[in-house]
Amino acid sequence: MPYAENMSEKLVPVRIDVLIPAYNEEAALPLVLAAIPKAWVRQVIVCNNGSTDRTAEVARRAGAQVVDAQQRGYGTACLAGMRYLQNLPENEQPEIVVFLDGDYSDYPEELPNVVAPILNDDKDLVIGSRLLGDMEPGAMSPPQRFGNWLAPLLIRWMYGYRFTDLGPFRAIGWQRLLNLKMQDSNYGWTVEMQVKAVQQRLRCAEVPVRYRKRGGGKSKVSGTVKGVVLAGWKIISLIFLLRLK
Repeated sequence: MPYAENMSEKLVPVRIDVLIPAYNEEAALPLVLAAIPKAWVRQVIVCNNGSTDRTAEVARRAGAQVVDAQQRGYGTACLAGMRYLQNLPENEQPEIVVFLDGDYSDYPEELPNVVAPILNDDKDLVIGSRLLGDMEPGAMSPPQRFGNWLAPLLIRWMYGYRFTDLGPFRAIGWQRLLNLKMQDSNYGWTVEMQVKAVQQRLRCAEVPVRYRKRGGGKSKVSGTVKGVVLAGWKIISLIFLLRLK
């Protein structure tokens, strides 16, 4: 499949909304918002996670809807964005939701490639796999790479389903997302979605995506040893916890 910059026209007139959890991303967020292919997206919701910089201001200036989630946590921010969408009239709620980080490490212009399996192949959840695509050297730290290898391996052992990545760039059908009853407030958000999708026998797919070093600011996970350890522990423990449930 070609990269999204070669796909200029929207294929299906569906409602696609983008949720971007963001904490202190005023430097990188404008780059992310500018790169999202506007013809493919109805609205962009920046889930401002208690930022102390100008994240909310630059988001609004770029035309994004800003939803505030004062309690810190990646999952908390995503859940706030979902609540905003749930509060829309039913006929105005999205059909597909795309999750995208606010640090410009993903390539937002690849969004058409990420949603294509839902539009064309009747998939429910699509993960943008950095391992299948092109990753800039140094974009992920060695501990991140190890955790990103171990978690999919555990999922394969426990459920017999093969993922290659827990990448944040992903798309899912809106009703399917609601049915997952997402709960994790922090680092376990992505793996919770994937494990629950397998448990509910959703039709999942992965597509290759590119990945680079963040476009500005400081990583909240890989930027500190504590962040890497806590994220890794949460992800691995959550896989076992969901298995027990």
